[in-house]
Amino acid sequence: MGLSTHVLDTMHGKPAAGMWVSLFATDGEAATLVRRFQLNADGRSDAPLYDNANLRVGTYRLTFEVADYYKSLGLTLPEPNFLNRVSLDFGVAQADQHYHVPLLVSPWSYSTYRGS
Repeated sequence: MGLSTHVLDTMHGKPAAGMWVSLFATDGEAATLVRRFQLNADGRSDAPLYDNANLRVGTYRLTFEVADYYKSLGLTLPEPNFLNRVSLDFGVAQADQHYHVPLLVSPWSYSTYRGS
């Protein structure tokens, strides 16, 4: 399967449908945009971010547009809001394995883990 992500809106207890996400390949401080996409109704990308044939050993970053997502739902956030974007830097050590990077998020907190 390669690389995938999934976002759950823990404030509302549902997938974060419509949230914008950017995937970067990173090399030290340099980051190259690979793709930008909007999450589907299930809070996932429509296709794997990388399939196993194209995933490479290296470091990556997923950036989730948290504040824009909550504002699009009509939620009034304080200015400046606590979480604007959540960026997760992670490494892929074995490109033949599946790397799933879920995000559990609210306007005030987030958590992640390596999923299956």
